[in-house]
Amino acid sequence: MIFDQKMTTIRERGTIPEKFLLYMQRCYDNFRKVTFTNDDEWQVSEQLFRDYLDLVEKQFIEPFVFEPYHEKVKKPFDYEEFSVAFIRPLIIFEKSKLFGENHLHEIDAALESKENVILLANHQTEPDPQILNLMLREKHPRLAKEMIFIAGDRVVTDPMAVPSSLGCNLICIYSKKHMENPPELKEEKLKHNQRTMREMSQLLSEGGKCIYVAPSGGRDRPGDNGTVEVAPFHPQSIEMLWLMSQKADRPTHFHPLALGTYDILPPPDVVDVELGEDRLAQKAPVYISFGSEIDMEVFPGSEESDRKVRRQNRADYIWNLVKGLYREFPQ
Repeated sequence: MIFDQKMTTIRERGTIPEKFLLYMQRCYDNFRKVTFTNDDEWQVSEQLFRDYLDLVEKQFIEPFVFEPYHEKVKKPFDYEEFSVAFIRPLIIFEKSKLFGENHLHEIDAALESKENVILLANHQTEPDPQILNLMLREKHPRLAKEMIFIAGDRVVTDPMAVPSSLGCNLICIYSKKHMENPPELKEEKLKHNQRTMREMSQLLSEGGKCIYVAPSGGRDRPGDNGTVEVAPFHPQSIEMLWLMSQKADRPTHFHPLALGTYDILPPPDVVDVELGEDRLAQKAPVYISFGSEIDMEVFPGSEESDRKVRRQNRADYIWNLVKGLYREFPQ
């Protein structure tokens, strides 16, 4: 096969470490198994994988450096459509469901009025941005096209993730759990995050921005009982967004968003410090639910005088809103 020939050539060049070549091979073999059995249909995905291999090799040779605010790259190569085409065969659209259409109309209207929307959501699988794009583009094309994602450092540094990340609008920030690794880069990461906060403040003041953030700081994983659970939300993340929205020149609305996308590309059971992971996909339906606007000032426990406790109460309240939407999904 042409893909195997290309793998052999790259292995001979030595441009991609063997660990990542094994990840690529397993990804390719798995993807072919679960998507198209018809050779004619598979030709399209075969070409996508050849392109993907080229893009991953390019990242090892000359890594792309993401700015604090990254706008999706459409030319000369359309990374958005490439990454969307990669994920499309995995979604069983006839069984997938989009809930909360009335709230989507509210969100569209707010954006049209140059007001902002921040979606406080769970996060289940690496291609969540592409899944949202595909599920929204027919009826809500502006939202699908312009949504901005707050991205941690792994998706902008892992060479296998970067091609998809290039096709998204991203606010790039280093998470606290990776700030100390490696220690010599801590100061540089802190400065990057400060620039990111300034960029985000500017975006909110411009208005008309929809920003997706996962306050859990990572992907949902199965609990002790084997059931995938919505990971708890960190109050510091929500408080930061709330304070920034209050300082912005344009109003900001907060909405809960629940994603049921885990089966498409489950994450590893544990978070590895080193970059690289298996990406073993399967075909599955996906479920997305947008909830009603959140009152960020009045919520259960908002009368608490202790500021730290009050922030935790708000984070727990929003977490429960997302969990409530999530429980409505078919199990």
